[in-house]
Amino acid sequence: MRVPVISILFVVCSVILHVPAHAQAAPTPPVRDTAAIRMNALGREGTALAARTGRWDVVETLWSRPGAAPEIVRGQVAERRMVGLYLQEVLHSPGDASDSNVNRIDYLGFNRVTGRWEYLSMDTRAPVGLMPAWSFDHDPVDRIRVQFEPFAIPGGGTSVSGQMLRMEEVIVQSGPDAETKDQYFILADGSATKWLAHRYAYVRRQPG
Repeated sequence: MRVPVISILFVVCSVILHVPAHAQAAPTPPVRDTAAIRMNALGREGTALAARTGRWDVVETLWSRPGAAPEIVRGQVAERRMVGLYLQEVLHSPGDASDSNVNRIDYLGFNRVTGRWEYLSMDTRAPVGLMPAWSFDHDPVDRIRVQFEPFAIPGGGTSVSGQMLRMEEVIVQSGPDAETKDQYFILADGSATKWLAHRYAYVRRQPG
């Protein structure tokens, strides 16, 4: 006796549809411990940076050249918060902590892949552009030293003369509520003279 083709197809389909669920391949669970996920976590250095968030009172001291008398700016306020792995600092003008009156913005973070600190700053008071910097080594979190790419300054006077400048910054945390950022300059003028040009002294505001 010949079995109709339609009947055979019906039986085959019925068998396929009734295969137990446990016989089918289970979906592969997502990988939750990749290198990228681990390296994008805060880690010890990022956790230490997160402890520096909040509002800080800032005294800025400037030396325009080696041996110059200091110029002191008081009353600036720094607002700090974490943005991912980076500590963001927004420095406001004295007496005005609004977003429309910002003197300087910087970011500080530790790259767990390369094993060094990364830094980026922008100062609205000087035409020097974005200023990236890196540490050479895995500096301790209470004393971080970063070197900037050489950059050009317009020079003094009314004409743009243009002069290259090398710069390094040393960030020292002397306590949980006190910190300094010292910026050292070397002008490309043939003298190779290094001097302390900027110091930002921070004291954390206490709540209340």
